[in-house]
Amino acid sequence: MNYSIIIPTLNEEKYLDRTLGRLNRMLQLVDHEIIVVDAGSTDRTLDIANAYGVKILPSLKKCRATQLNLGAKHASGDVLYFLHADVLPNVDCIKKIEQAITNGKYAGCFSYQFDSPRLLLKINSRATRTDSLLCGGGDQTLFIKRSLFEEMGGFNEKFVIMEDFELTQRLRKKNAFTVIPHDVIVSARKYDKNSYIRVQLANLIIFTMFKMGIAPKKMAHYYGVLLR
Repeated sequence: MNYSIIIPTLNEEKYLDRTLGRLNRMLQLVDHEIIVVDAGSTDRTLDIANAYGVKILPSLKKCRATQLNLGAKHASGDVLYFLHADVLPNVDCIKKIEQAITNGKYAGCFSYQFDSPRLLLKINSRATRTDSLLCGGGDQTLFIKRSLFEEMGGFNEKFVIMEDFELTQRLRKKNAFTVIPHDVIVSARKYDKNSYIRVQLANLIIFTMFKMGIAPKKMAHYYGVLLR
């Protein structure tokens, strides 16, 4: 199998270098390409991407679902691996993905831990090690066979927020989704900017709105009001 790693960006100079550096080291023996889909960064994001020699695609729309679909459209890999710029993949993630696909799980995500020693965040992380309706967010990364991604119609671009949960919800109905208990490292920057309670409240409200079928643009508006 060959892999296309797709990273959506918008002003990610603080995190992109460490992520691309990790990928560069761990993928030396893997047939792969890295695609950065940028939605108009004004910082050094593109300079960093260019320094690593990755494929760069400009996105006219600042929407993660649109960026991810654009990356997939131009990808050549048999397996797509969607990764946020501030998430460090586990060094064994490719091996774990291959094992999952061999076992008939053609899509899935990883558990995570935060790059923070705070106890509450460690407790949060433990909850991501088992498959549940609360799992499947973009921070957990997402791998999927290209053929299955195309069969599913990709990400629903109406979802300007929760696009990851919407796709994984559809994948679960096909019994094609799994959660691999092998941690990626997620930035705690959301918690650094906001209180723990505020972030948890925002997540609960948005997830509830999602389950109720509230319009994605309305969800995105409230999320922007709740968090800095």
